[in-house]
Amino acid sequence: MSNSAFTVTPLVGREEEFTRLTGVLERARAGEARAVLVAGDAGVGKTRLLDEVAARAVGDGVTVLTGHCVDLGDVGLPYLPFTEVLGALAADERFAPALAARPAVGRLLGGGADSARDMGVRLRLFEDVAGLLTDLAGTAPLLLVLEDLHWADQSSRDLLRFLLSRGVLHRPAGGAPGSRLALLASYRADDLHRRHPLRPLLAELVRLPSVERLELRPMADAEVTRLVRVLQEDQQRALPEATVRRIVERAEGNAFYAQELLAATDPGAGGVPDALADVLLIRFEQVSDTAQQVLRTAAVAGRRVEHGLLREAAGLPEEALESALREAVERRLLVSADGDTYSFRHALAREAVYADLLPGERARLHGAFARLLSGRDPGGDTAAERAHHYRESHDLPEALAASLQAADHAKRLGAPAEELRHLEAALDLWASVPAEARPQAEAGDRITLMLRASAAAAHAGESHRAVSLARAALAGVGRDADSELAARVRYTLAGNLLDVDSLTAAYAYSSEALALIPADPPTPTWVWAAATHVLAARQVGEVRTAERVAHEALKAAEALDLTDARADLLVSLAYFDGRRSPEGRARLSEARELARGSGNAPVELRALFHLAIGAFEAGAVRESLPWLDEGLDRARGAGLLSSPYPLEMRYLRLMALYMLGRWDECVRASEQDAGVLPPAGAFTVGPALFVRLARGDESVVARAEELLRGPFDWMSALVAGIVLTDAAARGGDPEGAVARMRASVESLTDDSGALPDVTVRLAALALSAVADAAVACRAAGDEAGARRWADTAGELAGLARESAGRGVNGRPQGPEGLAWLARAEAECVRAERGPDPDAWAAAVSAFEYGDPYEQARARLPFAEALLAADRREEAAAEAHAARETAERLGAGPLLERVDALLRRARLGDSPSAGGGPARLTAREQDVLRLLSLGRSNRQIGEELFITGKTASVHVSNILAKLGAASRTEAVAIAYREGLVTREPTG
Repeated sequence: MSNSAFTVTPLVGREEEFTRLTGVLERARAGEARAVLVAGDAGVGKTRLLDEVAARAVGDGVTVLTGHCVDLGDVGLPYLPFTEVLGALAADERFAPALAARPAVGRLLGGGADSARDMGVRLRLFEDVAGLLTDLAGTAPLLLVLEDLHWADQSSRDLLRFLLSRGVLHRPAGGAPGSRLALLASYRADDLHRRHPLRPLLAELVRLPSVERLELRPMADAEVTRLVRVLQEDQQRALPEATVRRIVERAEGNAFYAQELLAATDPGAGGVPDALADVLLIRFEQVSDTAQQVLRTAAVAGRRVEHGLLREAAGLPEEALESALREAVERRLLVSADGDTYSFRHALAREAVYADLLPGERARLHGAFARLLSGRDPGGDTAAERAHHYRESHDLPEALAASLQAADHAKRLGAPAEELRHLEAALDLWASVPAEARPQAEAGDRITLMLRASAAAAHAGESHRAVSLARAALAGVGRDADSELAARVRYTLAGNLLDVDSLTAAYAYSSEALALIPADPPTPTWVWAAATHVLAARQVGEVRTAERVAHEALKAAEALDLTDARADLLVSLAYFDGRRSPEGRARLSEARELARGSGNAPVELRALFHLAIGAFEAGAVRESLPWLDEGLDRARGAGLLSSPYPLEMRYLRLMALYMLGRWDECVRASEQDAGVLPPAGAFTVGPALFVRLARGDESVVARAEELLRGPFDWMSALVAGIVLTDAAARGGDPEGAVARMRASVESLTDDSGALPDVTVRLAALALSAVADAAVACRAAGDEAGARRWADTAGELAGLARESAGRGVNGRPQGPEGLAWLARAEAECVRAERGPDPDAWAAAVSAFEYGDPYEQARARLPFAEALLAADRREEAAAEAHAARETAERLGAGPLLERVDALLRRARLGDSPSAGGGPARLTAREQDVLRLLSLGRSNRQIGEELFITGKTASVHVSNILAKLGAASRTEAVAIAYREGLVTREPTG
């Protein structure tokens, strides 16, 4: 089946692209799911190419599904292209069992539960759509075509991200065949301005191994000429050669321009219009008045319009409408499609007709569509379309009502970004609608609407937008406003400012909120203002004030029976007790139960986050994972995955996987996080960048630098600081490492002036390069240089001690911070006096709490210190322990450094090695055989079906076990020892 109409115009000049796409389709039919993003300017031939591929697919027995994105102005209809695809499936009884097996997709077909909780389980919806596509591909090969992604709403972009990064393209484990599915998605490259929301998604998707990009460039003049001649023959027309050349010249490689110029050319006149819009309108004016009326009406509806809706809007008898439609289709202005719908043959044609409408005519037709849609669906499913039509018809009261209805609908669908856009549209309309015509006319409703929009922005992960909306609400609160509302606005703004690390301002506004309302008798507003003030006071170092207010507010919350406020305040008090202490954990557990009982998901998430980070900070990294999993599941159910605490949980979970050495799982989870929700900066990519840096990925530096562009983000600054400091140190750039460390500490230091906890880690990383520089100067006899670097080391070590000793609430940091401090101390000693085995032994021991990679990194200088002390057997043990960890994690750079030490010091394969070559594994024997044949790492990988990087690791292992300094020496040793035999040549 297909819901796309295939044209009969011959495909000219796209043979290479057609072959490439049909090749992708063939690979998909064989079980290798693939996706191609087809880019090109408007009219360059994207739809024509996709139609040809789809026609070929249908002929080969492939199920073809097509979904279109539609331009609805500044707001979008959530999941529109997928709704179109599912609607086509639902109309065909053959697919009823597959749809019934995936109940979550019912919400996109107008079914499903109405509650915010049920509709908010976004992940389940995404997984069911992916599962449905996989099920269909299991029955017959499937081609999914999505057109005009540049108009896609954010929810559709998020679902596409999920499908490509996680849902349908991954090959099952064990060598089983994958889904027989291909996905082709088109977008206008010329529509993607710098801030277009599709740009970051495309940048993500093209990095995926199963996704490729195909750009349709303008056709060569020879190809356009061939196209014009083919079209001439098809239309049985003959044009002068000069006219053909003029068409080719003006088309500038655009197939659609060429076709339109040809169709509008009057052979007798011998000329062509000066602009494409003129061409389109000339063709439009060549049809009858009735057909023009129908086309004008269809242009207002959008790119596609359903037959019955068009009939009612045009106000024509059925016979007259059918005659006009037949004329428009025959003149190739409209295309008839499945589902009793019509669409303009190209978006540019619709835009030209729409632009030619008179203002009054345009408003009248928009109003007609708005009223028809309202009569057909007074609920929320068409609210976004109705809001668009009412706004363009200048019926502002109805546009306001529809925008609010669309916001409610988006919230039920778990689409906070769309909810925010509709709320902002409502706010734009508010002042233009008389008070008596507004859906709610009570005083203060606009302020309440701003606060709701601010909350939606926070839930969508747009923290800075949440601040702007709260500030706008504050500006709208007059001096005579209700004090409770004024206080609510201020403490909401304070909470939003905390999320963007504007701590001093947050404290000022929370203080104002408390001052506006009396503490006695207490009110719910005062309690929540106090709870926010506690957070702000603690962040600016006013710990005593925070504790005092927290205890007062807790008593008030108990007196007023505000269960969720009690829970929130218990979390704050647990922080003061110490999250790692028994008292603190008891408070957090009680807070979690109270919040759950009250139904306040954000407070429950806050309690779960602190339970998780308390375990993490105590060194019980593995124990933090169940709390994090529970918190993220709760956030999914509440539609709050992009809100602040779930973002922190996502980062903490990835960090736990990284520290536990579960690196592949960390990278996969990072990709999955980015697939379910819009990118959240360093929260989703941070630990994965640490993995890639440790594995030698050279692109990490550029990706870390990208995090620093745009408005300041604390987590992005932290992750970028770690990556860039470590990268500079690994690259032997002590000046760069120290400069990056200092810049990062400065940017992360809050208004209280206290050093951020990460200072100890940054200092330790920079110290490794500083110590290397000091040792090199000392070896070269440059005592002045050695003293200068030793002084720098002492300064950095002092910062590390201050940071680790202060920690949370003045308490020393947990095991992780103390481990980094031990490493910083060892590096400082190395810079000042040379390697000290005892200092490095302490560092290695400190990382035993649960960070195998950093422990392995500490073992290497420990082994070097032991060698300097002539303790060779102990040095060999430490070096081989480090090597085993580096090999298991795939940490290539560390593995190379360890192997270099093993060769240089001739430590052999084990501490007790007898001097002969170590026994090679079966895989290493295979690699050695190919190495002896002169194969490169890439060639070895291709012959053994492994990556070139994995082949490189095996080669490094072989060199270390054979004690060889090069590939040539390794082969010579292998021949001498009989590990390989010379293969006969032909």
